[in-house]
Amino acid sequence: MRFLPTRLHGTIDYLWGLALLSTPWIFGYADVTAANWIAVTFGAGAILYSAVTDYELGLLRVLPVPLHLLIDGIGGLMLAISLWLFGFADRVFWPHLGFGLFSVAASLVTRTDPMQPSGYRTH
Repeated sequence: MRFLPTRLHGTIDYLWGLALLSTPWIFGYADVTAANWIAVTFGAGAILYSAVTDYELGLLRVLPVPLHLLIDGIGGLMLAISLWLFGFADRVFWPHLGFGLFSVAASLVTRTDPMQPSGYRTH
């Protein structure tokens, strides 16, 4: 069931990206190289592909929302399992797992059709 409006998803995208970018320093794992770079890369990546998504908060609006949501889902899964793939689960666990699973969930509950300010759907 897709109930989350794309406008709210867009707001969450930018906040999620900034929050993930800051986790190495907030949670004190900036010295764990793989965990740090994965958080920074995924956070910056989310901000960048959000900026080019065709929804209310997109700046260039070229990436279709369904493709954005697919990237969110696959990226979230990769982020969630990265702690085992790169072997840092003993030092960093919850930030990557939590942000990753949140991204997967958001990809499954977000509407695929942005709303115009008038309330009409664009597609």
